[in-house]
Amino acid sequence: MSARTEEHIELPVTGMSCATCARTIENRLSATPGVVNASVNFATGAATIDFDPRRAAPRELAGVIEELGYHVPATEEDMSAAEEKEHRALRRRFRVAALFGAPVAVLGMMHGAAPNWIQLLLAAPVALYSGAPFYSAAWTALRHRSANMNSLITLGAGSAFVYSTLATLWPGLLSAHNGHEPPVYFEAAAIIIALILLGRLLEARAKGRASEAIRKLIGFQPKTASVLRNGVESYVPVESLALGDIVVVRPGGKIPVDGVVVEGESDLDESMLTGESLPVAKSVGAQVYGGTINGAGAFRFEARRVGKATALQQIIELVRKAQSSRPPIARLADVVSGYFTMGVLAIAAVTFIVWFAVSPAETRLTMALVNFVSVLIIACPCAMGLAVPTAVMVATGRGAELATYVVEKGKRLLTVVK
Repeated sequence: MSARTEEHIELPVTGMSCATCARTIENRLSATPGVVNASVNFATGAATIDFDPRRAAPRELAGVIEELGYHVPATEEDMSAAEEKEHRALRRRFRVAALFGAPVAVLGMMHGAAPNWIQLLLAAPVALYSGAPFYSAAWTALRHRSANMNSLITLGAGSAFVYSTLATLWPGLLSAHNGHEPPVYFEAAAIIIALILLGRLLEARAKGRASEAIRKLIGFQPKTASVLRNGVESYVPVESLALGDIVVVRPGGKIPVDGVVVEGESDLDESMLTGESLPVAKSVGAQVYGGTINGAGAFRFEARRVGKATALQQIIELVRKAQSSRPPIARLADVVSGYFTMGVLAIAAVTFIVWFAVSPAETRLTMALVNFVSVLIIACPCAMGLAVPTAVMVATGRGAELATYVVEKGKRLLTVVK
């Protein structure tokens, strides 16, 4: 019987707009040959995959995600650049929606205050530019025989805008409303899009703040180290340090990895690990930790833990795992939100049919459309799928900001938030 081989990989994913997107990717990855387990966290934008390397490769798994219309950046820098690009585009679209949507909302409440064509001109940039990502994501989901929050927004806001445009340009195509022109609902389409974009901006802000804690922790470790090899001192990347290397630390420098002092003495600022404000004296035989800051002295130490084995890297890894892991209630929310979208679409369709059948002939299309749009928008499951993972992510990020050790009543307490 051959031994079981299994590898673990975490792929960054951009382009997800709701928990249902994460559920779609997770289902597709789980159905891929060679994948043992797949978990996608919308809040952190990461896909965690356990797979058999004999049957699947990381590049193939990334291709599965990209076939669904999402993107897998190759590096952390690409991920940050992609997130920043998405955030800038989101801000631009929201500003357009707010700028043109506000007067549309006012005119919509002041019936007869302005011709319908003015509302059409104001609402068009919101519906066609600000709402474009929703339509694109909904079409991608439809091509893969699925539905998500973007499908609800597209049908809701799109139906209101298209109906109102027809009522403005070709009112004769629609039933008269008590002898008057059919009503328009441009304000509904514009405000729906503006509010959803505002919500996504707030989500992106929360995600960015939580992820900033990880970046701060990573920033504690220097990029290069001065190492003594064969009697020659040279600067090398921290990643190239090996066990047993003799590292030279000068005044004010950062400790690159964990080790033991072999020559010299100094005082180190270990507040990033312990929370202690006073420097800690170090002499021959003392432990030093990567990311701490040297004082006025100079010394040499032997590297004992390098790479992911250092205390700092283990802290970073713990926080990352805590942010990407999902408690059972989060998994339940993802499952429910996935099925809930299809249920909402079915209920909205039934609502339209019933109201169209029971309403008076002159108002039945209007009543059916209004209630159809109401069901789609009110029932958006995004908050349900996002609340739990975002809460976990923000909590662990806050824990990372408060350091790994705290001093309380003279005792040093280890606190790991997971």
